[in-house]
Amino acid sequence: MPAGNPPPPTREPVVVTIDIDFDGTVLWNGEALPDRPTLEHKLAQAAQGSPADQPEVHIRPNKLVEYKSVAMVLASAQRLGVAKTGMVGNEQFVK
Repeated sequence: MPAGNPPPPTREPVVVTIDIDFDGTVLWNGEALPDRPTLEHKLAQAAQGSPADQPEVHIRPNKLVEYKSVAMVLASAQRLGVAKTGMVGNEQFVK
């Protein structure tokens, strides 16, 4: 019999998906956000607590979107303390 305590049960991470459409529209889990302050409010809520308790933020830019729209989302997430961010769907940029 193994000695010691069993590892804690693993739990699925909470995932927030931020889509950035070709025209710069930002969608939070499929819901269009009207402006940058709304995005920043949601990011600030996601950044509350310790990094281990924060949701994963998956950013999926459209292939045709200008980079400034993506950079704005990334900069806001970093400035507000979101610890777990990642780009998703990068395979669309490979030629």
